[in-house]
Amino acid sequence: MNKLIVFFCCLFLSPNDQEQKSVTLPITKSMVSTIDSATIASYAGNRIYNIEVLENVFKKLKENEAGGNRKINIVHIGDSHIQGDLMTNQIRKNLQEKFGNAGRGLVFPYQLAKTNGSYNERFYSNRIWENYRNIYPAKGNPVGLSGIGLWRENAGFAIELNVKDKAYKFNSIHVITPQNQKMFDLAISAQTSITQTTERKVIAHKIKKGEAISVIADKYNVSVAEIKRDNHLKSNNIRAGRVLKIATNETKPKNVTTSEFVPLKLEADAFSNYYDSDKALEKIFLIPNKSATKYELNGIVLEKNASGVIYSGIGVNGAKFSDYNKYPLFFEQLKALHPDLLIFSLGTNESFDKMDTAKYIKQLREFISNIKEQNIDVPIIIMTPPPSLFRGRKPNHFVGEYAERIIEIAEKDNFAVWDLYTEFGGLSGIQKLKAQALIGPDWVHYSKKGYMKQGDLFTEAFLKAYDNFNSKK
Repeated sequence: MNKLIVFFCCLFLSPNDQEQKSVTLPITKSMVSTIDSATIASYAGNRIYNIEVLENVFKKLKENEAGGNRKINIVHIGDSHIQGDLMTNQIRKNLQEKFGNAGRGLVFPYQLAKTNGSYNERFYSNRIWENYRNIYPAKGNPVGLSGIGLWRENAGFAIELNVKDKAYKFNSIHVITPQNQKMFDLAISAQTSITQTTERKVIAHKIKKGEAISVIADKYNVSVAEIKRDNHLKSNNIRAGRVLKIATNETKPKNVTTSEFVPLKLEADAFSNYYDSDKALEKIFLIPNKSATKYELNGIVLEKNASGVIYSGIGVNGAKFSDYNKYPLFFEQLKALHPDLLIFSLGTNESFDKMDTAKYIKQLREFISNIKEQNIDVPIIIMTPPPSLFRGRKPNHFVGEYAERIIEIAEKDNFAVWDLYTEFGGLSGIQKLKAQALIGPDWVHYSKKGYMKQGDLFTEAFLKAYDNFNSKK
């Protein structure tokens, strides 16, 4: 199962992340960078650095535990490690078990964009959709909150959303489109109507010995051509004993049943068009709004009538900070998730581009600046990228350098850090990761077991920081 998941994820990587030939090489001392060794030497256990930054979100969690009946929105942004929703799903489950399940959060029809996504929900459509990802040059396509634009210019479609994990049945659904245009309606049922019409009466005629097709046509007052067409005959030759279908000129009544989705009454706020239901739902349809002339979808948000944590994951295979920075619509629509905490997991693809650390940090800071320009001023946790190897099993020193620099600037730039790179042993620990079946065959992506372990370790560090906050109050 783990190997299948890794293979599926690798199918959608950027060119720098393609799976390598299977070779097993030990990691020697000469392969481990001095930065990697220094980072491990100063490592103080599974913890979050600069936790003072998280005080506001910890206050909200504490208020909710005390009966505050509120939702805490956590948004996790990243690359292919996040798109598959394996690590993030584990964090989501862990935090919701502790603080309450307020809903699934942001979902996207990855299947319609022909790529991999979460196992919590499935999307189906009767039509083909155009798609475009933020890893490509900006061309005016509707790439926004999900990092993938999905659109079509013609109606006649229905998108079916099925929630597979019953824990994420929802009461509210928000549809996010460019400039919050009302392009879609929602439906949970169809209305059936019956129209009465007539059709030609069809009889069965068994051919008698010596009977010609022209004689049969004359008998029923139809043409030879009609008989040949209805019975797929290539010539006038017929044989005795065969049964022909004859559409006579007589008519008989016929009932035609048609089904049409019944649109729900939607409300609108500054960020989305939405529907609230008293009953928990697990299936819903997106259908064309009759006044729309184009249909562009950036994301769907599912919430429950309950307090607790909503954990939204946004990931694009092959993405870098610079890819998100190319699309202003992403930052505009981020407000639709009302984040109380942001988590970033990017850097692997930058390292495969061999981007120097200064440029990487510049892109990170630009990303944060773009968020703050939207008046989103919330705590931020940056996860350092996990250990990986380059083509030919050469050591990837870049992620270790990124990790060290992120920690160095955390206090000055006012964000918290969870050091996944060092928590997973850096380059010196990568052989152990392989032995434990935590890292995949490309030495870049991780197995389901590996991503779940990352999720558990992050939750452990987050809750440790939360308990430390509570002990001081």
